[in-house]
Amino acid sequence: MPNIKSAKKRVLVTQAKAMKNKAARSALKTQLKKFEAAVIEGNRSEADKEYKVTVKAVDQASARGLIHKNNAAHKKSSMTLKLNKIAQ
Repeated sequence: MPNIKSAKKRVLVTQAKAMKNKAARSALKTQLKKFEAAVIEGNRSEADKEYKVTVKAVDQASARGLIHKNNAAHKKSSMTLKLNKIAQ
């Protein structure tokens, strides 16, 4: 534990940011799972809805620095391929 007052403040701020980032990553994973479930179910209309929401969530996570931009591109690409495999 730091002794300097400003260092103590930084520890608290860092902990708060870490918890916020962890919650955001968890929400992203949950959204990805929802999309996967819709794809597995084979419901095209539901998968389309989840796809739009999930792509937005991935883009926002990338913009915030939660995931790397190439990781976001990879996730979106794989989701698009899965969506296109569902019979229309």
